[in-house]
Amino acid sequence: MKSQSTDELDELITERSRANPAFPAMVDEALAARGLLRELTQARLDKGLSQTVVAARMGSSQSVVARIERGDRDVRVSTLSRYAAAVGRRISWTVSKAEAG
Repeated sequence: MKSQSTDELDELITERSRANPAFPAMVDEALAARGLLRELTQARLDKGLSQTVVAARMGSSQSVVARIERGDRDVRVSTLSRYAAAVGRRISWTVSKAEAG
């Protein structure tokens, strides 16, 4: 059984999709970005690194690392790449055709 909040979210997505057919793709992109940030954060935790250490490796500040991990704003590609390198990872980028809408 779905929870009430899931039902409300589904309704919101359906409503927004009627107004903007690209909305579902935007939701998918946001979820993919969130997954990437969670994976990078987990890599940091698995290595036992503090946000301060990662920031120093990036040439940045701890507050920047905290903002990246919260995922509450868009992060530049170069910043994400520096974060990934600081935790021993590399981000692979691909380009694909958008689905016809």
